[in-house]
Amino acid sequence: MLDKDFSFNFTKYWLILKRRWLPGLLIFPPIFLLVFLTLASKKPVYVAEGTLRFQKTNTTSSLTGVGKEIGDLTPLAEKTNPLSTETEVIRSANVVKKIIDRLNLKSEKGVPIKLNDFLKQLTVNEVQKTDVLKVSYKDTNPKTAADIVNTLMAVYLEHNLSFNRAEAAAARKFLEKQLPNAELTVRKAEGELRAFKEKNKIVSVQEESTQAVGMIGNLQKQISDIKSQISDVSAQSKAIRAKLGMTSEEAVAVASLSQSSGVQDILKEVQQVESQLADKRAVLQETHPEIIKLENKKTSLKNILKNRIGKVPGSEKIKLNANLQIGELQQKLSAQLVELESKHLGLDSELATLSNLEASYRKRLDVLPRFEQQQRELERNLDTGKATYTLLAQRLQESRIAENQNIGNVRVISNAQVPETSAVSPNTSFYVASIIGLLASLGAIYLLEATDKSIKTIEEAKELTGLTLLGVIPCFNKYPKSTRNNRDSELFTPKVVVRDTPRSPISEAYRMLRANLKFMSADKELKVIVVTSSVPKEGKSTVAANLAAAMAQMERKVLLVDGDLHRPSQHKIWDLPNNKGLSNVIVGQLEIVKAIKRVMDNLDVLTSGVVPPSPASLLDSKRMASLVESFSAFYDFVIIDAPSLNLAADAATLGQMADGVLLVVRPGVVDVVNATLARELLEKSGQNVLGQVVNAVSTQNERHSNYYFEQEYYSQESVQTIHRVASEK
Repeated sequence: MLDKDFSFNFTKYWLILKRRWLPGLLIFPPIFLLVFLTLASKKPVYVAEGTLRFQKTNTTSSLTGVGKEIGDLTPLAEKTNPLSTETEVIRSANVVKKIIDRLNLKSEKGVPIKLNDFLKQLTVNEVQKTDVLKVSYKDTNPKTAADIVNTLMAVYLEHNLSFNRAEAAAARKFLEKQLPNAELTVRKAEGELRAFKEKNKIVSVQEESTQAVGMIGNLQKQISDIKSQISDVSAQSKAIRAKLGMTSEEAVAVASLSQSSGVQDILKEVQQVESQLADKRAVLQETHPEIIKLENKKTSLKNILKNRIGKVPGSEKIKLNANLQIGELQQKLSAQLVELESKHLGLDSELATLSNLEASYRKRLDVLPRFEQQQRELERNLDTGKATYTLLAQRLQESRIAENQNIGNVRVISNAQVPETSAVSPNTSFYVASIIGLLASLGAIYLLEATDKSIKTIEEAKELTGLTLLGVIPCFNKYPKSTRNNRDSELFTPKVVVRDTPRSPISEAYRMLRANLKFMSADKELKVIVVTSSVPKEGKSTVAANLAAAMAQMERKVLLVDGDLHRPSQHKIWDLPNNKGLSNVIVGQLEIVKAIKRVMDNLDVLTSGVVPPSPASLLDSKRMASLVESFSAFYDFVIIDAPSLNLAADAATLGQMADGVLLVVRPGVVDVVNATLARELLEKSGQNVLGQVVNAVSTQNERHSNYYFEQEYYSQESVQTIHRVASEK
């Protein structure tokens, strides 16, 4: 496929050269002479060259480990080349101006050379697959050229060193400015960490957390023991209270009262009075004075007893009629109960203390994770500050060392030598002039080809119209000299070649067209065919006449109708009078039989007749449609020569009455615009377009000229075969 495309492009360009060789040939000599004389008249130019080698990093920096990043040639973008950047630095205005000032370079007028003029003579190129730049300069003085190159490389080296030192100095100044801030940050972080520890009384959060967990465990064990003791004491107290039948407070109070002599004495007196009352009641009545006296005494004693009982602590809950005299066992039980109650109170107090202590440890333990997080943040800030300070201090020391180093990653490989021979020799001038002349010729050919919008080849016609190629008609080789440049020259050439020169390649081409039309009508016979073109002068009338003659040679009755009422041509082709014809028949001025002329066996011609003022109205009439139907009924084939599509709409009108339309395309006459308009007109009007006939094709402009036009191709045997196949169809 690649070879086929290459062959096609080569042939296409070859055909263009064959068409445009004369303008290209006319352009070459003056351009060649102009360039050659210009180069020859100039003073000899000498070229001096020097080379620079670049390294990604400086060797000294790599060995010392200091300042390795300075002058690094690593590109910013992936696809950029560091050497291209250095090339622009060498050609920069700062470097070039130093060269001009240092060497005092002046132009021919005695003024300092301009920057652009200097750069035109300076060339900086990369040596392929190396890290080397080649610097060259052209000048009429060989020594000046060498001095400029050597000075340029020296200035560039100085610029490279100064630039790298400037980078190191800038880094040093920046670090000197940032180092105090870093130190201040470290001190601030240390102060914050110290204040945090003092405020929260923290020495080591981890150790304190471990100790707090241990203390909480011990306290929980002690609390558990005390709770066990309290339970035991409570059980003993409950048992004693059950035996005594009183509460602990009552037992304490009763024990106190039993040990109070004042209470016991009054209690004895009350008991004696009650005994006396019992004795007296046995013999006396209640109203007796003695009984009343004893009752009063009893009441007085109970009041005294009540007062004395109230003075004993805890006796307020003791009823007056309670047993205030207990025995020794009860006293012991009461004492034991009091002791247990005291012990219970002590254990409760100890339990509360231990619980509070556990709560305080738990509270501390709950805040320790937050303290630990804060401490870590403060320590992290401190570590970061210290690391930053250390790094800045180290970098500051390195930048001071790097600033004092001659850090550069470029070296001079070879200095420029004074050239002995000029860069432009006579042979070089000849070659340069030849190349420029050839390029100018090719440019002229390209310009002519680009501005020429006409269709030039069969392939262009096929590609543009998109229609089936039914025939290719070669052009006549010779024209009369008197008509060579005439617009109507085609009218003076032999037209009916099928009749006049039946053995010629052109006649065979028309017979091939006839055979292709026959093949297309295998299913439905094509009887009425309209022949038209995009623009005038494409030879549609000639094609129509020869096609009609070729069909008549097959012993078919053929009628050739000149439907071009704008510029009729058939009467000139067949040498017929045109005073009466189609227009006269349409308007009813003449009968059809009188208008039709016999020009050869089986072929009749109906000329256009008098050119009417409105051809479109005549052709687009019912009378014309009726005539076409009559022609179709009487003749085997009806060929209608219609006007060009871009001249009038008559061809589209006639196409609606016909079985098909045949489009004639002539390379060199029709252009792309008109051919495109014709194709769109046929598509929009709904015509049955049979195909296209490429007319008047030059064998010099076709890559398939041998295939289309050589006489040997149209052998008698092939013609007979075509006729036989057509007859069978």
